[in-house]
Amino acid sequence: MEIENKTEVTEFVLLGLSQTHEVQLFLFFLFLLFYVIVLPGNILIILTVRGDPQLDSPMYFFLANLAFLDICYCFITPPKMLADFFSQRKTISSRSCIAQLFFLHFLGGAEIFLLIAMAFDRYVAICKPLHYATLMRKMVCWILVLAAWAGGFTHSLIQVAFVVRLPFCGPNELDNFFCDVTQFIVLVNSGLVVLICFILLLLSYGVLLFRLKTGISRGKRKAVSTCITHIIIVFVMFGPAMYIYCRPFHSLPLDKVVAVFHTVVFPLINPMIYTLRNREILSAMKMGLICGGLQCRHLHLS
Repeated sequence: MEIENKTEVTEFVLLGLSQTHEVQLFLFFLFLLFYVIVLPGNILIILTVRGDPQLDSPMYFFLANLAFLDICYCFITPPKMLADFFSQRKTISSRSCIAQLFFLHFLGGAEIFLLIAMAFDRYVAICKPLHYATLMRKMVCWILVLAAWAGGFTHSLIQVAFVVRLPFCGPNELDNFFCDVTQFIVLVNSGLVVLICFILLLLSYGVLLFRLKTGISRGKRKAVSTCITHIIIVFVMFGPAMYIYCRPFHSLPLDKVVAVFHTVVFPLINPMIYTLRNREILSAMKMGLICGGLQCRHLHLS
């Protein structure tokens, strides 16, 4: 009986988004332009929330943390993807692949749980307005944020614990530009977390909109607008995630497009969507830019 020799895989070959040099060059400049425009906007959101006393509320505190999470998330796969556009052979070591997988699910899971914390904040503000200041103290907000990070860490640890036990002995080519759990094994854990959280968030915002349907006061219109913005972010984030993790894994032509939006585009535009629909933070950002410009001009003249 002949025993087949199997060599353990120590690196993976990423096939990337395209094998055509011209297309790779176009994608490089497209994504680089996107980062140059949008990434400073997310940093500006954090600085504005931290620097403006009028934005010292739980809602903006969670928004700043969402922007920070999304910035961190976008430093997991895009730098490697941009560098690989100029590489003939796109490889990644098995350890780097596991690390990429860990941080993808760590930050992605933390963002999901942070969206749940934001939904809880809106619930208290709308359904328990008289107790809002007591229930949503600064300490409580920090506990919710830390719980979101801890939840993401635990979720990712479970994913990695399953994957590292797998023997990587087969073909080492991954038809994508990054490492993810779907390239190795379809885990029920990811799909269940994504689906359950998506349903809970939709139900919670549905209940809040139902509570707000009566009356046309300015405060209620603002609350409805905030809830609708949160629902948009939920669909933007969970749409690609459900496509990736809530179906049996079969390679389809649309997979790479969805992966790009899931890991590169949508994380950076999530806080921007919220900001563009919020007059208070837009006004604060404009005032900050104007004051900064006037201060620079004053220093220049003096």
